Amino acid sequence: MTPSMRNWQVWLPHPLFSLFLALLWLLMINDFSMAHALLGLVLGVAIPLVTHAFWPEEARIRRPLPLLRYLLVLLMDILRSNLVVAMRILRPARHLTPGFFTYPLALEDDFAITILASTISLTPGTVSIHYDAEANTLLVHALHLEDEAEAIAGIRERYEQPLEEIFR
Repeated sequence: MTPSMRNWQVWLPHPLFSLFLALLWLLMINDFSMAHALLGLVLGVAIPLVTHAFWPEEARIRRPLPLLRYLLVLLMDILRSNLVVAMRILRPARHLTPGFFTYPLALEDDFAITILASTISLTPGTVSIHYDAEANTLLVHALHLEDEAEAIAGIRERYEQPLEEIFR
């Protein structure tokens, strides 16, 4: 590694995470302006820089193309889930059946599990509540849970399997 590359990594220890944080900021603020973009970039650089000492290991993304697909699926699911949750809440007869379910993890990489738990919480209508390391499960709350097996299969197919491919 060249000295200039080491200097670059000191100021930007996790470049993909920095980019993710900046984009997440813009999505959360829901208003694009130069000031918000600049603030997103500052947060994207500052947060990994300040927390770098607490990261146990470097996450290795083995396959970047599936990561792009994963992000697109996640973005579409967030948009679709927002609409579904809004429709369920705004209907006069709210036939909601909230519930908890235990999601059995196939992932073993801590970073990938964190990304999965965050993904579940980012999609409106579901929240990842607790990670049980011994059982390797996530406790998830769903605003509307009709079929637990279907919810588990959906998470596995849309999020966990792609994450296995990305971090494998």
